[in-house]
Amino acid sequence: MARTRSTGGAPVVEQPAIETDSVAGWLERNARAFPDKPAVIHPDSRGSDGYRTITYGELQRTVEDLGRGFRSAGITRGTRTVLMAPPGPELFALCFALFRVGAVPVVVDPGMGVRRMLHCYRAVGAEAFIGPPLAQLVRVLGRRTFAAVRVPVTLGRRRLGRGHTLTALRTAPATGSRADAAAPTGGDDLLMIGFTTGSTGPAKGVEYTHRMALSIARQIEEVHGRTRDDVSLVTLPFYGVLDLVYGSTLVLAPLAPARVAQADPARLVDALERFRVTTMFASPALLRNLAGHLTGPARGHHPLPDLRCVVSGGAPVPDTVVAALRRVLDEKAKIHVTYGATEVLPITSIEAAEILGDDDVRTDREDADADADAEAEAEAEAGPEAVAASGAGTAARSAAGEGTCVGRPVPGTRVTIVPVTDGPLARLDSTTGLPAGRVGEILVHGDSVSRRYHRAPQSDAAHKVTEERPDGEDSRIWHRTGDLGHLDAEGRLWFCGRAVQRVRTGYRDLHTVRCEGVFNAHPLVRRTALVGIGPAGAQRPVICVEIETGTGQGGGGGQGGAALDESGWTELVAELRTMAEAHAATTGLHEFLRHPGFPVDIRHNAKIGREELARWAERQQARSASSPARRAARIVPLAGWAYLVGGAVCAATGSAPDVPVLRWLWWIDAFLSIGVHAAQIPLALPRGRAAGHGTAAVVGRTMLYGATWWRAL
Repeated sequence: MARTRSTGGAPVVEQPAIETDSVAGWLERNARAFPDKPAVIHPDSRGSDGYRTITYGELQRTVEDLGRGFRSAGITRGTRTVLMAPPGPELFALCFALFRVGAVPVVVDPGMGVRRMLHCYRAVGAEAFIGPPLAQLVRVLGRRTFAAVRVPVTLGRRRLGRGHTLTALRTAPATGSRADAAAPTGGDDLLMIGFTTGSTGPAKGVEYTHRMALSIARQIEEVHGRTRDDVSLVTLPFYGVLDLVYGSTLVLAPLAPARVAQADPARLVDALERFRVTTMFASPALLRNLAGHLTGPARGHHPLPDLRCVVSGGAPVPDTVVAALRRVLDEKAKIHVTYGATEVLPITSIEAAEILGDDDVRTDREDADADADAEAEAEAEAGPEAVAASGAGTAARSAAGEGTCVGRPVPGTRVTIVPVTDGPLARLDSTTGLPAGRVGEILVHGDSVSRRYHRAPQSDAAHKVTEERPDGEDSRIWHRTGDLGHLDAEGRLWFCGRAVQRVRTGYRDLHTVRCEGVFNAHPLVRRTALVGIGPAGAQRPVICVEIETGTGQGGGGGQGGAALDESGWTELVAELRTMAEAHAATTGLHEFLRHPGFPVDIRHNAKIGREELARWAERQQARSASSPARRAARIVPLAGWAYLVGGAVCAATGSAPDVPVLRWLWWIDAFLSIGVHAAQIPLALPRGRAAGHGTAAVVGRTMLYGATWWRAL
C-alpha cells in the first residue's frame, strides 16, 4: 500500500516496498530500476531471421495485466496451474504473472510423450490449465486426468470449449484496490512444480520454493560471476527466469528446445555476435555442435570477444568439447562444467583450466589467427582429442577410469558419499560417509535442495534422508541423487554414473561413466555406453560404441561411424580390448557392439538412454544367432508387395485374369501390407529410435517389411 512522506513541501507518494525474497518481486524491482532496458530478445515468430525486443517495463506491465486477469478468473494463491507455452516472452510473462498472484506453475517437458505427461498432470491434480488449442483438446479428451481443472485458459484469441482466452484476461480492468498488488509470497512458499525427465525411472514432481530458487540464483551468481550487465543466450527457460531475477538481458537461442543437438550453429554464432552475448548455458550436445562449427575448416573468423562465460551441464561434458572451445574462444572466456539435478542445482562446478590441466591451452592469439587455416586442417584430421591430451588435468584421470570430475561443491552446498543401497536410507549420521576415493551414492544438502516431492511420500522416503544433529540443532534433509561418485583428496567430486545403471556382474559392479571414459579417449570413438544383459548379479557387460563421422567432431546425433568399414571396425575392437586390459576399471570387458546413434534424453539431448540400449544389445545378441532365418522371413512381406503392385498394374492395363480367388487374395494382401503394417508403426518407433534410426526410416521400413524388420532390432 502506498505511503506519503513530507519533503518540506508537497507530500510525496512512496511506492510500496517490494518483497525481495519473492521471485516476482525481483522482476518488479528491476522494472522500476531500468524500465527501458531490454529484458527479452527473441526470434521473430513470423519466420524471418530478425529478432524482437521486450523491455523490463513492457514485461512488467504485461505481468501485472495477466495477474489481474488470473485473479478475475479464479487463479489465485496456491492454484496448481498446468503451463504449456512455447519459449518466448509470453512464457516468461505467464510464469511471473503466476508467481505474482501466488499460483503454482506445473512444468513438464512435452518431449517425454503424451502418456507420461498425462501421468505427471494426474499426479499433481492441477486446478487450472494454460495452453494452446491443441493442448486444450488433449485436456478435454483426458477428462479423468484433468478432472480437477476448473479454470482453462487458451493461448490466443479463441478458446476451445468453456473457459477463458489469454487475450481476454490480459484486458481485465484494473480495480485500483489491493487486489491488484502482488500476493505476499516468498520464503518457503511453493513457487513451482517441475518434473524430472524420468530417464531412469518414473518422472517426479519437484517442489521449488522462492527460497530455493533465489538460493540457486545466488549460487550461480557467485560461482559464475553473473551480473545485471550480462547478455545471456538462453537454451533452457528456467535460466531465463534467473536472468530476469538478475536484471540482465536474455536472448532466446534460435533452436527447437526438444532438438538442441540439431540446432544450426551458424545461427547461434550470429546471435552471439549480433547481441554481444557475454554468457550462455548449453547442453553438451549443443556445445559439441557449436565447437564443430567454430573449429571446422569453413569456420570463418568468429573470435566472440564478448563471450566471457560458457556453462554446460545436464550430462557429462566430453573433455574434447571443452578443449575445442578453449582453443577457439577469447582468452578471457571461462568454460564451466556444472553438475546438478532437477532437485538441486547446481551441486558442483569446475573450470576448463582444471579439466585440461593447462592454464595456457590456447596459443597466443596472434599466432592462432595467422595459422588459422593450418590449425583447422589439423583439427579436422586429428580431432579435439589431441587438444585434450596436451594437458594433464582431470581429463587424463578420466581416461584412466576414475570417472568425470565435476568440481567442488558450490558455496552453501554440502556433499557426502554413502554406501550404495537400492532401498530407503532412513537415517544419516557422522559414521555413514565414505572416505575419499571410495565410490558410493552422492548425497547433497543445502538451501538450493528441494525438500520434498509433490504429493509423493513414497518418493520422499526413497530419495530424502534425515540427519539428526547433536545438541538440539535442527535436523538436516539430504537429497539422494541416485548418482554414483567419489570425493578426492582435494575435495573434488568425481561422477561415476547412475546407481540403477551400474552393471552387476557375478564378480563386481561396473560403473558406466568410469568404464566409458577409458574408451571415449580413443580418437575414432564419439561416445560409448556400458550396458548389462541378464539379471542383476549375473549380468554380462557389453560396450555399445558410436563412432566419429570422420570430421573430428562427430555429428549432431544419429549417423556416427558411416566412414568406418568392417575391417576398420574389427581393428578398432581389438584396440578397445587392449585399452580395457590396461585399466582396472575396465579389465575383462571384451564385448563391443557398434551402434549408429544413441538414444538420448529430450531435455538436453545428451543423457544416454542406457535402458533402451540394453534391450537393443540383448536383441542384437539373439539376432546374431538366428539372422539367416530372420532375413529369409523378410521375403514374405516383399512377395506380398510384389503381388500387390503387380495386381494393381494388371488391373490398370485391363490384363488381370477374371479369377475371384485372386481378387480376394489381392484385397487380403492389401489389408495386410498396408493396414497391418501401418498399425505396427507406433510399436516400431521406440525400437527403431533406440537402434539409431530416424522416424522416416522406421516408418518406411515398417511399411515395407512389417514385424519381420522391427522385431529384430
